[in-house]
Amino acid sequence: MKPQRLNYGDRVGVIAPAGPPIEEELKRGLDVLRSLGLDPVLGAHVLNQDLTFSYLAAPDESRLEDLHRMFLDPCIKAVFCARGGYGTARLAPYLDYSMISCNPKVFWGYSDITYLHSAIHKYSNLVTFHGPMVASDLGRSPLNNETTLSLSQLFIPKNTIYRYPDFPFTSIQNGKAEGILVGGNLTVLADSMGTVFELNTDNRILFIEEINEPAYRIDAMLMQLQLAGKFEHVKGVILGDFNLEASELDKTQMLLRQFFALYNFPVLQGFPAGHCTPNYGIPIGGRVHLDTTSLVLQIETGVT
Repeated sequence: MKPQRLNYGDRVGVIAPAGPPIEEELKRGLDVLRSLGLDPVLGAHVLNQDLTFSYLAAPDESRLEDLHRMFLDPCIKAVFCARGGYGTARLAPYLDYSMISCNPKVFWGYSDITYLHSAIHKYSNLVTFHGPMVASDLGRSPLNNETTLSLSQLFIPKNTIYRYPDFPFTSIQNGKAEGILVGGNLTVLADSMGTVFELNTDNRILFIEEINEPAYRIDAMLMQLQLAGKFEHVKGVILGDFNLEASELDKTQMLLRQFFALYNFPVLQGFPAGHCTPNYGIPIGGRVHLDTTSLVLQIETGVT
């Protein structure tokens, strides 16, 4: 189920379902949304940092309330996350997935928001968007134009083609595949294993991104997915940015090539999505066409 496209002048909600945003960055990000012709409405608890657990933007019930209110409000046409951090796993068991299904709208964020993408995809059957967030991306100075332009996919329902050499793609395994896109942050995906929100990768294209994890940690998390059977029936893999320290680049590259050499599905490396600049938005639950021989990725529109 795809959400409706956005239009100039639409009111959009901004929430913080995980960590607390930096207020100055949040203000700059809200200005960017306004420059795109949107009318951002801040959730009531976005800046109510939890006094007990300072890594949370607000207590669980308050963050959940903001999310539910934005989906229930018929005047709000999209829900943007201010930042990631940690905390969405605490909300996932209490989301009203039936209500979200009955009020489908654009839901946009990444990093820790991966947990909500997986949960909403599984229990609400709604296409959501892994994309740059209001404070931590749109609020950066200087602002990256390509990151901002990535939001244009929400206004114009059209397929997007990414190809080499316009994008720094490399092939780890050659081949072609087509399927529904799932995935997100590798740490969060690994954390969900063994829960009711565990990712279903069967006949799907798996997207993975990460930030500044040493090679042994990436190895451990890939092994966790492997041992959970997540690569047995996957159609293909897209590797986003891993935002690595220079000392980890070669080791991680060798690890990825050795790990995916065990499989026959296509693996594309170098898609600029995740903790990187620019950061391109992609529809989780949307259909993608992957050709790693020609280094082309086609993504069908995530809005209708």
